[in-house]
Amino acid sequence: MWLICFIVKRPDRVCGFLSAFACWWCSRPEVLIFRPEAAQSASALPGPNSQDLTRHGESARGACGSVSGRVPPGSRGLQRKRRIPQSPSKTAVLLRFIMNFFLETIQVLLLSIWFNVESFIHLFVPRKKKNISGEVVLITGAGSGIGRLMAQEFAALGTVLVLWDINKEGVKETARLAQSNGAVKVHHYVCDCSDKNEVYRVADQVKREVGDISILVNNAGIVTGKKFIDSPDSLIEKTMEVNTMAHFWTYKAFLPAMIANNHGHLVSIASSAGLIGVNGLADYCASKFGAVGFAESVGLELLAIGKDGVKTTIVCPYFINTGMFDGCQTKWPTVLPILDPHYVVKKIVNAVLTDQVYLLLPRSMYIITALKNLLHWKSFVLLGVYLGLTAEVECDTSS
Repeated sequence: MWLICFIVKRPDRVCGFLSAFACWWCSRPEVLIFRPEAAQSASALPGPNSQDLTRHGESARGACGSVSGRVPPGSRGLQRKRRIPQSPSKTAVLLRFIMNFFLETIQVLLLSIWFNVESFIHLFVPRKKKNISGEVVLITGAGSGIGRLMAQEFAALGTVLVLWDINKEGVKETARLAQSNGAVKVHHYVCDCSDKNEVYRVADQVKREVGDISILVNNAGIVTGKKFIDSPDSLIEKTMEVNTMAHFWTYKAFLPAMIANNHGHLVSIASSAGLIGVNGLADYCASKFGAVGFAESVGLELLAIGKDGVKTTIVCPYFINTGMFDGCQTKWPTVLPILDPHYVVKKIVNAVLTDQVYLLLPRSMYIITALKNLLHWKSFVLLGVYLGLTAEVECDTSS
């Protein structure tokens, strides 16, 4: 058992040891085959000049028993084999490849089994939650909706809150509610997340007045509620700037400090519309697809550079009853309900506390997303019609 654990946890050391053993085995004299071309190349190696040969001719004759001073062919071959630095043979390279392939395959199989067993166990045993008391949490779009509710939920955990919103009165009210809900300290700022320069300006102000951000929640979002052909260019650009590009600028502003400390959490409030296209929400879906792909890619970059202390959580809920999607209806409320915002916020905070990477709400979205990738396109469209996913979505954009 201890050997299996060692192979799973430190496959690099095991592969290195076996590779070194393979190279040593294949470079032994009895394994190597003498090659004439190697002997010819040995003649170009630096050696004694003619005067040295004349001076030491007698010793050479006495040692080798030859008038010409030449060594016997067999001994000359051995001498040249010792003088030529041997590179790993094809056999050694092949053996090393086979060993690496075997060990990596075993590692993937064992880890896959363990991860699936772990997931099954956590269906019944809750995951351990981390303590975020004293952490600095920045929430964009905190002036209303789930942004305001998240501020209140994080405040109850003893965090320092930094609230951004374009609505001055809305963010001030959220700050008041968060303060009364137990936040250590609350800072609120007016910021238009669609403006890169303003994001950087307010971010610098936050760094001066508050310090480094340890939990970044990109929540700000808008929806046009129009068909693609009917959407003005300005609204399409605004949707992409708020729902997608703002994530780039906030990451640029606050991620370097997280990387330096190898500590932090990046939370992207996306949508199920970032996983499955929705009729009537072309620009919104495109922006959320971009947000999901961006957060996932940055998360992989962090793992690749060894910064596993910076976590990522990507939230993809179905329509939430916050006013943004007023008028939306669902064909099967039991399977795909319009979500209660308080329920969604509790799930988001729990996902952050347990370092959950993907949070899809409701749970049926996990199955629907998997079916999208497994089924034939026509079959999935048929399923979408059955579930009501292809019905045109009408949104209230007056708020």
